[in-house]
Amino acid sequence: MRTFAIGDIHGGLKALVQVLNKLGLKEGDALIFMGDYVDGWSESAQVVQFLIDLAQKFDCIFIKGNHDVWCQNWLKDNNDVNPSWFMHGGKETMESYDGFSIEEKKEHLQFFENMKMYYLDTKNRLFLHAGFTAMNGVENETYTHKFCTDRTLWELALAMDKNIGLTHKTYPKRLQHYTEIYIGHTPTTNYNEFEPMNAINVWNIDTGAAFKGKVTAINIDTKAYFQSDNLPSLYPNEKGRNK
Repeated sequence: MRTFAIGDIHGGLKALVQVLNKLGLKEGDALIFMGDYVDGWSESAQVVQFLIDLAQKFDCIFIKGNHDVWCQNWLKDNNDVNPSWFMHGGKETMESYDGFSIEEKKEHLQFFENMKMYYLDTKNRLFLHAGFTAMNGVENETYTHKFCTDRTLWELALAMDKNIGLTHKTYPKRLQHYTEIYIGHTPTTNYNEFEPMNAINVWNIDTGAAFKGKVTAINIDTKAYFQSDNLPSLYPNEKGRNK
């Protein structure tokens, strides 16, 4: 069995399909989606429907991102339009739901409500959208919104000396609890990188799909990764979040 972690999608269904086709999925493969399925390109509702259908065929774990929280709130109450969300892809997501029935929207709401805030596998590998701040691990996080919004964990990992081992006395306690940590949320394109980035035991697989980058899937055992084309080339008549 192979397990792939898949980074932020942001309404880019064409890119998601490209990546999945490259994986050559087989029975028994597992997919861990890192969140932010919506907001950006024009097919957010279609991405959600695709993922609901995909989960009928493969073992899928869906982690919730900050954009998914916004979309969930809107699906639950159409009057709940967060101004920040509207300006950062929410408008396009709302438009993508044109033609979806009330029942279909209810199904999508349930999809969002059932997402995990984080996932810990049998090899003590942690998967979450953004990060956490609790020194003793995710189970002790007081501010659970950090799972969707925190960037300090990634910044901490980037600042660490790569030659310091996991058991070194200066190794941050936050990072010691898990053999590996997989995140999205902070685009690697912020660092002029279009590929997954690794810092200490943290893997960032948000390769900028919301903007000028790609959707990425990584085999968590071999670290082989597979990518879509750049999103602007797949949606040439759109701007995504490049506004």
